[in-house]
Amino acid sequence: MPSSPASWQLPPGVTRGLWDYLHDPQIACGYDEYLAGSTMTAADQAFAERHFARPGRLVDLGCGTGRLLVPFALRGFWVLGVDLSHGMLRAAGEKAELAGTPIHLVRANLVELSCLADQSFDHAACLFSTLGMIAGDAERRRVLAHVFRLLRPGGCFVLHVHNRWFNFWSRPGRWWLLKDICRSLLRRPESGDCVMPAHLGIGELTLHLFTRREALRLLRAAGFRIVEVQPLGLTGDGRLRRRWWLSGLRSYGYLIAATRER
Repeated sequence: MPSSPASWQLPPGVTRGLWDYLHDPQIACGYDEYLAGSTMTAADQAFAERHFARPGRLVDLGCGTGRLLVPFALRGFWVLGVDLSHGMLRAAGEKAELAGTPIHLVRANLVELSCLADQSFDHAACLFSTLGMIAGDAERRRVLAHVFRLLRPGGCFVLHVHNRWFNFWSRPGRWWLLKDICRSLLRRPESGDCVMPAHLGIGELTLHLFTRREALRLLRAAGFRIVEVQPLGLTGDGRLRRRWWLSGLRSYGYLIAATRER
């Protein structure tokens, strides 16, 4: 792992825990195996296929090992993956080479995407709660502003976020929710931020958990029109059953499709 920069040298929106996560070579090596049993891998793929119906130019923000890039490249899409992790990009390139399909990769911070031209994509994705890994409300807004800028009019954006209220179903989660409600009432900037348990040996990884209202408000503020919100469950195909019953508490997260109309 490369030497970790001083706190003042960290890129905008990147915490110390996220830096360590992105630069640990073992994370990329075991990423696909770790996700093998997740319902999300099928749910977000199907959701994206439904909303990216016609081949065009697709950018995947936080592309990881290319699990979205390669299938869409095989369907005739021109695809670009953006990630801050050398290891993830290398794994995505190897996966594409094995599949015999071309993909394009850029190492960049999602908060700083001025290297990509305005209105250069028909489709955009930011999956597996990547937006929640960005530290700070202002920085998350900058990411969404970039997505809106990158999409052509009529372009579609698919976003995944974790649901803050899902914590209600565990005792530690309810205690965290109580403290977070207090932070929210006090208008603390870290409201919604949750320090996750050690993940593959990396600790102190902070993930912002969204309410449905917050996620939709941020998208609309960026200029998007909401097309579909799919609550997610943890079993079967990832869809939440009986959505009419307490879906705001029972949803593990949300897949959201939004369009740029102008």
